[in-house]
Amino acid sequence: MPIVAGRLTRHAPLAPLVWFKSGGAADWLFEPSDAEDLAQFLAALDPSVPVMPLGLGSNLIVRDGGVPGVVIRLGKPFAKVAAIDATTLVCGGGASGILVSSSARDAGIGGVEFLRSIPGTVGGFVRMNGGAYGCETRDVLVECEIVLRSGERRVLSVGELGYSYRHSTLPEGCVVVSATFRGHPEEPSVIQTEMDRIAAEREASQPLRSRTGGSTFKNPEGHKAWALIDAAGCRGLTRGDAQVSEKHCNFLLNLGAASSAEIEALGEEVRDRVKAQSGVELTWEIQRVGVTCCERTPRSRAYGWPVRRTRSLA
Repeated sequence: MPIVAGRLTRHAPLAPLVWFKSGGAADWLFEPSDAEDLAQFLAALDPSVPVMPLGLGSNLIVRDGGVPGVVIRLGKPFAKVAAIDATTLVCGGGASGILVSSSARDAGIGGVEFLRSIPGTVGGFVRMNGGAYGCETRDVLVECEIVLRSGERRVLSVGELGYSYRHSTLPEGCVVVSATFRGHPEEPSVIQTEMDRIAAEREASQPLRSRTGGSTFKNPEGHKAWALIDAAGCRGLTRGDAQVSEKHCNFLLNLGAASSAEIEALGEEVRDRVKAQSGVELTWEIQRVGVTCCERTPRSRAYGWPVRRTRSLA
């Protein structure tokens, strides 16, 4: 591994870092000290080593065999938000949606309140075009700075990201280190009222205090995923300690000791039942990453590499 200024940990457990609290370890976990530390690390890293950015782990299934290569987690150095004028915020890639929306409120900038409802970081919002309550990241994003897998730093405008519903064309292995959002001038009290409304609505309808991965499937065109799941009789469905939430059935839960394999298999069972009942094929919104236990051999575990590399099916 290259020399770094930040923290580099071998065989780092990922379960404590993701909301489902399940899954294997990363071969390496890198927490860079700043964007330049990250750029130098990626430039020096063997190009054959896979790289995966990790935010809050709120919309992620880490498979039980772990993640080969390097997982990059942006910590406190990337969790800063600053208003640069009356309508514009510059946010680190590791800043949470709550921090962004609260900072915008304090600066009197409206329009980004919806980020309060998304349990993730700026890097994840930008990559997945995160959205809620009728708004999406592309509605407020001006530009973002990324570090490519090669170590090159680049600034991309919102028009260069190829946005569609919960999707962007950001290059594989790149890391979003900052983003610029633009809203509109608004009274802080008005912003706070909207944030309170969003928080109350989420609390009432979603299992926020459970081990979950957030919204599991994308809404198919003309449908609500939760309604299709409910109609297929999947509300409360279980597999081991994995369960379809009874409160909001587009959420999967880890009731205690569910493996990632059980959680993913339950999701696939839901997809099969919905397809059989309605003819609609649900698409995963949760990202599924890493390898299963059977995809590693004793030798591959010793060296930290999988028998074969598998891409996320998300």
